[in-house]
Amino acid sequence: MQHFYDGQIRRYLTQLVRLFSNFSYKDGDNKIVRVPVMYGDITRQVGHILRDNSENKVPSAPRMAVYITGLEQDRSRTSDSSYTNKVHIRERAYDDTGNEYLNTQGKNYTVERIMPSPYTLNVNVDIWSTNTDQKLQIMEQLLMLFNPSLEIQTTDNYVDWSSLTSVELTSMSFSSRSIPIGTESEIDVAQLSFTTPIYINMPAKVKKLGIITNVIMSIFDESNGNVALGISTPELKAYSDSPTERAAMDKQTDRIQRDSLNVAVSTATYKDYDMIVMNNIAQLIDRGKTGTVTWTRLIEALPGQYRAGLTQLQLQRKILAGEDTSISVNGSVTINTLDESQLIIDWDEDTIPTNTTLSSPAGRNNTGSIDFIINPRTYNPTTAKAAGLRLLLLGAINTSANVGGLMDFGQDPSDGSSKDPYDGPDAWKNADGSDFVAGENDIVEWDGTKWTVVFDASTDSGTETKYITNLNTGVQYRWTGTEWILSFEGEYRKGTWRLSL
Repeated sequence: MQHFYDGQIRRYLTQLVRLFSNFSYKDGDNKIVRVPVMYGDITRQVGHILRDNSENKVPSAPRMAVYITGLEQDRSRTSDSSYTNKVHIRERAYDDTGNEYLNTQGKNYTVERIMPSPYTLNVNVDIWSTNTDQKLQIMEQLLMLFNPSLEIQTTDNYVDWSSLTSVELTSMSFSSRSIPIGTESEIDVAQLSFTTPIYINMPAKVKKLGIITNVIMSIFDESNGNVALGISTPELKAYSDSPTERAAMDKQTDRIQRDSLNVAVSTATYKDYDMIVMNNIAQLIDRGKTGTVTWTRLIEALPGQYRAGLTQLQLQRKILAGEDTSISVNGSVTINTLDESQLIIDWDEDTIPTNTTLSSPAGRNNTGSIDFIINPRTYNPTTAKAAGLRLLLLGAINTSANVGGLMDFGQDPSDGSSKDPYDGPDAWKNADGSDFVAGENDIVEWDGTKWTVVFDASTDSGTETKYITNLNTGVQYRWTGTEWILSFEGEYRKGTWRLSL
């Protein structure tokens, strides 16, 4: 075997030493003093060297020392040792004369990574101090970082799949002194023990990639402008079921000549499909149908690598028809292994629009939400009445024109009148028996004695976008001025969504 040394364990130690550096304490003169960090434990020999071979000096304190106490193979993380992962790397061409990168493809490589060996690195950190106040200052700064672990990165190499690891605090010894305190040394040592799962990698194979040199995809007609000038107007082409007709619609220079001897060309791009997002699931729409195209097929045709839970789906939608602004919602995705036409989305909560605060007469906690969306003609709220109950109405409850007036309910033989006072449905009466009035798309709330309209759709023209979330389904809605629609879920046309591999 050829000699090989990459300094992997040394890099872990270096990061650990850096982790415990730059801590400080305040001395008796109220000055901030940084605590030095060294590698190695304070053995008698080391301590004697630090004392300059003199019994009249003591080791400098405070100080921290980092050292290894054990290195063991972790059988619980052992994987197939024969597994090899391939990563394809493409570089931009570089002009040595002009010292600049060109807009052409340069060198291409394939890196074959062999499954690394898992180990557990046990490390101790000794905190030397001359008094208790020093120790407490240092330990308080340290201990708050570990709850119970902290993540470190050993390298920024793109192809290093073991660069991230964690440091976990496992045990602690507050003091090394015994009672009564000995006279051998006035240095007190507090000891922290840490465990770090690491990987030791075999050398990777780097090969030149020479199979595919160019992938050309026509995205827009450059004759109408370019992206840099901001005047590009993509030429939209009608869809045809005939492959021959679709090929004929391409530019003359890119025309595909097909016949029985040619190899069939199948390319999947974003411009081919619309998408629908519902209930945290995204599906492609092909010719008006969902479930016919799998995400695996699309991803395999795109540059980049899919990673479950890391690949991002990005959505963009205008807030209102007359507004220039738009909302952008992102989420990490995973292909459903049981149905590859479904993309399961874990939304980034920071990108979801914030719900609009609506005043609450009952002091409701979550003022940007509703409990149910109901039809007031079929829904009876009597059994659900509780202070703070909030409902979105799909229809009107009574009308202001009827309440307080007379209606043709029947003939009263006693006075000969043909009209009776208006009496609304009992289910929507207030506690005092009065009739409650609300319109379609209103949001109403029960405060314990009466119903109140907290959002009046008839008076809100939608100049400001409003968002609410249905707590019953978890779906967010927005007000357009005329109706409530899905906030970011729904159908997305070509060009309004993309995958980030």
